[in-house]
Amino acid sequence: MLSLKGEQIYLRGLEPEDLDFLYQLENDPGIWEISGTTTPYSKHVLKLYLENVHKDIYEVKQLRLCICNREGTVLGLIDLFDFDPKNLRVGMGIIVSSKGERNKGVGAEAIDILSKYTFSVLGMRQIYANVLEDNAPSIHLFSKLGFEKVGIKKDWIYSGGTFKNEILFQKIYS
Repeated sequence: MLSLKGEQIYLRGLEPEDLDFLYQLENDPGIWEISGTTTPYSKHVLKLYLENVHKDIYEVKQLRLCICNREGTVLGLIDLFDFDPKNLRVGMGIIVSSKGERNKGVGAEAIDILSKYTFSVLGMRQIYANVLEDNAPSIHLFSKLGFEKVGIKKDWIYSGGTFKNEILFQKIYS
């Protein structure tokens, strides 16, 4: 059986106890441009969301997992979205919210673990990721993990009064 554990992190489903973490993360305007959020979330709405995260990826077309260190501290989130079992593809997004854990291999290990799960357990053929053109760390991360830059979506994200390009990365199971 495939484990969702790595050398320094493990992935787990969201729990009711993650409400405060989720509330802080989802209401951080600094990440709204990558999440597509335009308004704050209430704790009530997030609590309702947490009550339904147990639903199967085939039903809700997404999966959100916590990235935790060995001690169980939540360091960020990694998501599968736009799950498309007909065409065997899914999108992936990640945020390591703990700035002290960035550039230490946490994101790479999380993407590697979830990619293996996506290909072997979910049977997907491809994973794609959307990365803003000015996000050099994420571009480097996905590139080093075998995701190929396959296109640029021009003027895709409007943020801070300007349009930004978004790079489309893709990893095909071989």
